[in-house]
Amino acid sequence: MKNRWLVCPQPNSSATARLFVFPYTGGAPSSFNKWIAEFPNTIEVSIVHYPGRGSRFNESLIKDLFVLVEEIANAIQPELDKPFFFFGHSFGAVLAFEVARRISPQPQILFVSACGAPHVPNPNRPIHALPDSEFIRSLQELNGLPTEVASNAELMELLLPVLRADFEAAESYQYTSNEHRLGCPIIAFGGTDDFHVDRDRLEGWGCQTKGRFKSQIFSGDHFFINTARQSVIASMVAEITSSHAKG
Repeated sequence: MKNRWLVCPQPNSSATARLFVFPYTGGAPSSFNKWIAEFPNTIEVSIVHYPGRGSRFNESLIKDLFVLVEEIANAIQPELDKPFFFFGHSFGAVLAFEVARRISPQPQILFVSACGAPHVPNPNRPIHALPDSEFIRSLQELNGLPTEVASNAELMELLLPVLRADFEAAESYQYTSNEHRLGCPIIAFGGTDDFHVDRDRLEGWGCQTKGRFKSQIFSGDHFFINTARQSVIASMVAEITSSHAKG
């Protein structure tokens, strides 16, 4: 039976590892189309598919991050039959982290990208309830909304509710501490010109694991995963391959 929460563009039963990708606000599996060909055939890539977009366009948007977490955790559990890894960008990093806290076994590595550690205060103002013009301007400042998209009224009418729902889920999220840090390594990626996530907030992820922590900075802004895509993926593949070999 098809799992509506996961999209696997190139299923590969002979792959020895599985990578789950958690998209950013407004993101869909198609946002990572260019990624798939960059991974070796030993790594099968599955992208988490949030409701309200793509083939799930007619489904209700979810504005509570923990509702998303529970749904995703349940959907992913049957797919953990081989060594697996999580990657989340921005909003997706928080989702990946909270899902990792709820499942067993945990991922072999949690990759968090363009996201401050959950226990470190976020200095950025909430934007999900701003008037359309201010909301769109804030998205453009993040370089998360191409000008040709922002100027297309029909497209924005479809996209704005999705973006607002995701930002509301992200901005209303309250981190809850517990006595159990993650047992898996955490690797945090940041952008040299990402004004939204400073180095201190990125380094804070080291407090969330009992395992190894590493941070790596790539050239680019909040969406360095697009402009430095090949470098980001090469780093991930090297870490996954090394971890898998040790395992």
